[in-house]
Amino acid sequence: MKTKRIFNFNPGPAALPISVLEEIRESFLNFMGTGMSIMEISHRSKEFDDVINDAVARTKRLLNLKDNYHVLFCQGGASLQFHMIALNFLADGKSADYINTGTWSTKAIKEAQILGRSIQVAASSEDKNFSYIPKHIQFSKDAVFVHITSNNTIKGTQWAAFPATGNIPIFSDMSSDIMSRPLDIGKFGLIYAGAQKNIGPAGVCLVIIRNDMLEMIPDNLPSMLNYKTYASKNSLFNTPPCFAIYTVQLVLKWLEETIGGLEKMEALNQKKAHHLYNFIDASNFYRGTAEPASRSLMNITFRLPNEELEKKIVQEALENGLGGLKGHRSVGGCRASIYNATSIEAVESLVDFMANFEKKNG
Repeated sequence: MKTKRIFNFNPGPAALPISVLEEIRESFLNFMGTGMSIMEISHRSKEFDDVINDAVARTKRLLNLKDNYHVLFCQGGASLQFHMIALNFLADGKSADYINTGTWSTKAIKEAQILGRSIQVAASSEDKNFSYIPKHIQFSKDAVFVHITSNNTIKGTQWAAFPATGNIPIFSDMSSDIMSRPLDIGKFGLIYAGAQKNIGPAGVCLVIIRNDMLEMIPDNLPSMLNYKTYASKNSLFNTPPCFAIYTVQLVLKWLEETIGGLEKMEALNQKKAHHLYNFIDASNFYRGTAEPASRSLMNITFRLPNEELEKKIVQEALENGLGGLKGHRSVGGCRASIYNATSIEAVESLVDFMANFEKKNG
């Protein structure tokens, strides 16, 4: 018996483009005429070289990266990056500024502190339960970098414009909004993104790092915790997560060739988010949790009049083919994650369902 596909609003692992899933299915048992699956071929083979090199090239084209940026594929997710960044860049009395906008920023700060590194929390939105993005930030003059989380999946906030840090490079966790919009890449010394929210499956973390950042890294680090290891070996120092990288390559191909680039992707993401936010704002039944100026285009968080209704809408939504609407366990409520691969049709179906639910229960 075939199960009908639902509209997937999961926060991660999240929706992938149907065309990508279909291409994986078609090539899964016999990848590129090898007679093997992508999960079986050697990571030293020409076929996988073509995969990883194409993924790097597409990343550079989509983000307009110059030759002074490296594209790396690491394991351990964004959570390992919290530790690696502090280990690679904050030795010998160096310090960095961190901006705390919620759970993932808090975890990044904690990992740096575990290592005993010097950091300053330059700004925080904890005073209002992380419902906004801080403004008017005073950065330390001697900071090696400024660390931000570009999009906050749990609280539903996002940096609409990145902070003016002068000559201090921005290091950003972009796990949940990478490739959702164009970037002024020159502001960034390092970007990292666990793939499973917006560009692929779990198992690989995309890292983009500038040459001058690599030059700062000491040599006496464990090989697998040193960014120079990945940069010097094209992410092939050890066996990488081949299937996950292959899927990322296909998603990047979809972004380039089907969507038409990040400007068009951003326009689609804005259309989806505005449709849902406009509905919530016009309702006396639903209430958005993020301040309007700080709202995320990726994760729309909202509450209903009580928790019983929130449980009910999540269950009834799933019964109607709308999955993944339960809010994070730490905050409750509801959340619709509308990453790149979530279609406008999915969002329209969600709004229609929410309107009917309000009529029945409001």
